[in-house]
Amino acid sequence: MSKTKKIVLSIAVILSLVVYFAWPVYQAMAHKGKAAFLPFYQFIDLPQESHVTQHLTSDNYKQAGNIALALIDKHRTGINAPGISAAVAVDGDLVWAGAAGWADIDKKTPVTTNTQFRVGSTSKAITATGLARLVDAGQLDLDNTIANYLVALPNEQWRDITPRQLASHTAGLPHYFENNDYLGFYRTISLATRYENVTDAVSVFDGSDLLFKPGSQFSYSSLGTVLLSAVMSDAAKKSFLTYMQEQVFSPLNMQATKAEFHVDDNDQLATFYWNDEGRSSQVRPWRDVDLSHRLAGGGFISTSADLVKLGMGMLDESYISSATRDSFWTPQVLPNGEQTPNGYSIGWRVISYKVSDDIGEITFANHGGVSRGAQSWLMVIPKYHMAIAVNINANTDVFWDFAKVSMPLAEVFLSEKTKPFTENE
Repeated sequence: MSKTKKIVLSIAVILSLVVYFAWPVYQAMAHKGKAAFLPFYQFIDLPQESHVTQHLTSDNYKQAGNIALALIDKHRTGINAPGISAAVAVDGDLVWAGAAGWADIDKKTPVTTNTQFRVGSTSKAITATGLARLVDAGQLDLDNTIANYLVALPNEQWRDITPRQLASHTAGLPHYFENNDYLGFYRTISLATRYENVTDAVSVFDGSDLLFKPGSQFSYSSLGTVLLSAVMSDAAKKSFLTYMQEQVFSPLNMQATKAEFHVDDNDQLATFYWNDEGRSSQVRPWRDVDLSHRLAGGGFISTSADLVKLGMGMLDESYISSATRDSFWTPQVLPNGEQTPNGYSIGWRVISYKVSDDIGEITFANHGGVSRGAQSWLMVIPKYHMAIAVNINANTDVFWDFAKVSMPLAEVFLSEKTKPFTENE
C-alpha cells in the first residue's frame, strides 16, 4: 500500500471514530434544543382527532371520572403531548383511570389505562418505598454508613455516607453533568450502554469526586439514588430488581412497573416523542436510549394506575409502619438549620398547595419525573387517603405546566370525598 493510501485510510479511520463518538453527543444536544436537527429528520403533525378511554371502579366517582377525562384530554392538547394518562386511588383502592391521545402516532395506537410510560425521577419514590421496607424489616439503618452494607466500596470518599443522605440528596454525589468520571459522563450522554445490575451501573460515576462533605449541603443527584440502590441490594442480599419485585411490585400488584430493558410482548410501552418541550405541534420519536444506568433514580417504566397503588402502599400501615412512613415524609434539616429545598425528605418531596377556595390548602407527598420523551407525576394526600398520578409521552419546558393538571383532578375527586380519612374508619 502506498504512503498516500495509508494516509487516506488513517484519516478515514480517524474521521469514522470521531463521527462514532460524536454522533450520540450531537443527538443529545439536538433533542435538548442545543443544536438543530439535520434536514433528514422526519417530523409528524400531532393528530387533530383524539381518543379517550376510562376505567371506573366506583359509581360514586362516575361524574368525577367524566369531568377528569375531559380535563386531561384538554390538557394534553394544550401542552402538545401525543398521549396522556391519569389515575386516582382513594382509601386503598383504584377508583378511576383515564387516558387520552396516542401511544404511537404512526401505528394509530391509542393510549389506554394500561399504557406504560417512562417515569423519570418518579423512580426515586418507587425506590424509596423499597427502602422503607428494608428499614421496617431491620435490614438497613438509614444512619449507618454505607461501608457497612456494600460488599465492595468503589470510592473511598463514600465511606462515611449514609443511606439517609443518599435518599435526601445531601451526600455530595454529583448529578449527571457534574460527574467528572469522564468515561461514565460520556455514557450518560450516549445512553447506549446496558447495565444488567445496579452494582455495575455505579461504575458510571465511581471515579467522580464528591461535591461537598456528606451531610453538609443539599444537591440533587440521581446518581446518588443509583448508589443507594446498590446499598439496598447488598443489604437485602439479592439483586435490586429481584428485591423490588418481591417487596414492592408484587405486594402492591404493580404488574406494569419494571425496568424498560425487561419489556416483553405482553407490555404496552408508549412511543416517546420530541416536541420541543411542548412548543411544537410537530413531533418525532425520541432516539433510542438505554436508561439502565439510572434505574433506581430515573429508569423505571410504569402506568398511572400502578403509581397510585404505590401511593396507597405508603399509606397502608400493614405494608409500611406509620413511624417509617412519617420519617420518610419529613423534610430533612441541614446543619445550618435550613430545610432541604422543596420539602425534600427521604425519596419524596412534601409540600402544601391551595387547591381551591372550597377545599383550601392540602399537604401532600410527591415526586415528579422527566425522562427522554416522557414526564410523570405522583402525589399522595394523607389527609384524604388519596393518590393521583399523571403521565405523558412528551416533555414540557416548565415541569409544572404538565403536572398542574393534578390540582383540578384533586379538586374534582376531593369534592366527591369531603370527609378526611381517619384511622380505624
